[in-house]
Amino acid sequence: MPDIETLIPSAGQADTDALGELDPRELARYVAEPSHPWWRRRPCALALAGRVPEAWAGALLDRVRDTGDVGEVRRALLDVVGDRPELLPWLRHEDRRHESGYGMPDAVLRTRGLIGDLTAARELATLAADPWQHSRQAGETALDALVERHGAGAVLARLGEERPEDRLFRLRTRARAGQDVTYALADPDRMVAHRAHTLADDAGRLRSYLTEAPTTEARLWAVHALHRLTEDLDETRALYRELGRPRVEVPGLDEEMRTAILHEYAPWSQPLTDPRWLVEALCAAPPARQDVDGRLHRAMDALTTAGLAPKPPVPCGAHHGQGDGTYHVIECGDGEVWISTLGRFASAPDGGEAARPPLEAAGLRWIDGETEAIPVTGLHVYFFGRRAPLSAGALLFHWQD
Repeated sequence: MPDIETLIPSAGQADTDALGELDPRELARYVAEPSHPWWRRRPCALALAGRVPEAWAGALLDRVRDTGDVGEVRRALLDVVGDRPELLPWLRHEDRRHESGYGMPDAVLRTRGLIGDLTAARELATLAADPWQHSRQAGETALDALVERHGAGAVLARLGEERPEDRLFRLRTRARAGQDVTYALADPDRMVAHRAHTLADDAGRLRSYLTEAPTTEARLWAVHALHRLTEDLDETRALYRELGRPRVEVPGLDEEMRTAILHEYAPWSQPLTDPRWLVEALCAAPPARQDVDGRLHRAMDALTTAGLAPKPPVPCGAHHGQGDGTYHVIECGDGEVWISTLGRFASAPDGGEAARPPLEAAGLRWIDGETEAIPVTGLHVYFFGRRAPLSAGALLFHWQD
């Protein structure tokens, strides 16, 4: 029979089926020895699910408790030995809040929920409201386990109504029970209102709610939820007109820039986005089809004629070596010119004023520093770990790795 090194020849290359056939004592012995490569120990730990040798349980628990061991291995072991009652005091200890191992705080909380520890309910509700998907899923999975073990009432009794994350759990509980959730479209916290509009599944109830919603924002959430269910653009536009076509007014942001930004970012913006952006994006006419190649050709011709010796345009992702975005980079001497893919917008990160006259003569629009700095309020966009409104420049010339 092949050994562990053969079954895991390199990182990410584990033969999981064959590992499941190995003697669990051999697997446990390998995992318990921290000198072995962590990328071999982790799949071995996962292969122990449901078949941990009792004689090795203590050694594996020691590895979980060892804060100096690799987080990936400790998290995998929590999945296979985390339900042992002798581990609960360690899981509950205050020091667990300060775990530095990658992903360990979330994993500890998740484990507490999976084994039925009701004292973790408030922390799990917070985790289930985390903007990061992996953390949110860990929290929701653990809360679901608590509900299965103790009932929704027992979990709700541990929570209140003051915190948005507690209201979010109550909302999910009602949705799972098939109860009306439209009340939460008026929640003062957009995280809760946004989730409510994704859970609302009764078009008739949403139409009724439009006549009783206490705020314009709540009505907009209802309109957006209704469109998700019906995809009836005529109805959506009619409802938007009845509401007076409310939108987020951004001083200094003209219609050309607004249209480009609206249709590029509102459809995939973050949950805290003002719903006025979302419904406007459904109802407003989209920008004209962009001739990106033609724009780049005009820019290159103009810069060449001006004697700026431009190099061929490169997508911003290729320029940075990874990722993607909404502009091309043209190197000119010691500087750069950026040409947006969203419209006829051009800029230069280092000023680059020499490029401005020829590009404007070629029909491009120069976005200066003052215009770039305009804050586009209410539109939350992911950018290097942050989820918040960005400036007009960061949106017209956006790069994300």
